[in-house]
Amino acid sequence: VVAKPGFEADDLIAALAAHNKKAKVQTVIVSNDKDILQVVEKDVTVVAPRKGVSETEVMDAKKVEEKWGVPPERIVDMLALMGDSSDNVPGVPGVGEKTARTLMAKYGSLDGIFEHIGEIKPPGVKKKLEDAGATAEVK
Repeated sequence: VVAKPGFEADDLIAALAAHNKKAKVQTVIVSNDKDILQVVEKDVTVVAPRKGVSETEVMDAKKVEEKWGVPPERIVDMLALMGDSSDNVPGVPGVGEKTARTLMAKYGSLDGIFEHIGEIKPPGVKKKLEDAGATAEVK
């Protein structure tokens, strides 16, 4: 058991995965938490339980990109756009997974989206992004 006051479990898991990477140790994380997918890389995979634990989904970097449309290091950008209630990430009201995927595919990152805010179409999506402003920050 690893615990540290003031730190969330996924932060500790990410730190352990980084430590294991330096030690050249393969890491398998069992979690349903979407934001932990940001640590997936060559020697780090996530096994996501489905239907309790009777089914699982192994998430390597390729699978993350297939499922979410972005590489693991951009998962937090996706969640900042579409929200993640399990981690109290508000997202941009009215922007769901489909719109987030489209924006990420075109602009590459949350910063890229806001750098090109004037180009965003349709106007309704542009307004939602402008109105959300600081709430769509990557933490």
